[in-house]
Amino acid sequence: MGIEGHVPDTDTSLQELVLDSRDVRDFLAELAVLAAARLSGPGNTIHSGVTVLRRKRPEVVACSDDVAAALDELQNSFGDGPCLTALRTGTTILAADLSTEQRWTPYVQAAAGQGVSSILAVPLDLAGEAEAVLNLYSDRVDGFSGEDIATVEAFAGQAASSLRLVLRITQLRETRNDLAAAMQSRTVIDMAVGAIMAENRCSSDEAFGILTRASNARNVKLREVAAAVVTSIAGQQQVPTYFDE
Repeated sequence: MGIEGHVPDTDTSLQELVLDSRDVRDFLAELAVLAAARLSGPGNTIHSGVTVLRRKRPEVVACSDDVAAALDELQNSFGDGPCLTALRTGTTILAADLSTEQRWTPYVQAAAGQGVSSILAVPLDLAGEAEAVLNLYSDRVDGFSGEDIATVEAFAGQAASSLRLVLRITQLRETRNDLAAAMQSRTVIDMAVGAIMAENRCSSDEAFGILTRASNARNVKLREVAAAVVTSIAGQQQVPTYFDE
């Protein structure tokens, strides 16, 4: 297949994906497309997918095309196959000729019926951040040579490093957003407490108690109750009496 000649600038491409991706799913979608494009050779079109293990259940996260998406979903429906085996064992799995493959019989027969002749699955080492595998499908028997496998494993290693970075960036972004949301909630609650203190001539603890009881009685989040108080104050002269003790 000679795919080694198709990945000379993989590092640069992956760096660009990290910079351009909005989140993990976006990165993986672009990664699947990049893998298929770079690993295909003359007369041997490669379809690529990425499966991630979440809460001990495999989930198809991204695919280069509809063919890869159908094959990944099909494998997950059977609950077994080369890609899931690679995901669970952390080792590269090759099914060189589906017509003679003795493993994963139900899935292999179904995949062969879709025109696939060989499958290569390479796990992505995410160092505990998550578990993922790169799934490659070829319509040729022996579509992946030993040299090809080494090239794919090198590509997967580079991709895993980039994905770990994306996961950490995403985690930091989510932490920042959580902190911003918490600060916003705290501000709204403090404003509501101040308004209730002024209206009821009570202490901050008493005002907070009024908010809390209203939240519990109505089964509404404290921030939403506080926001309702602030909104009512902004549009009316007095706080609605249902916050009174």
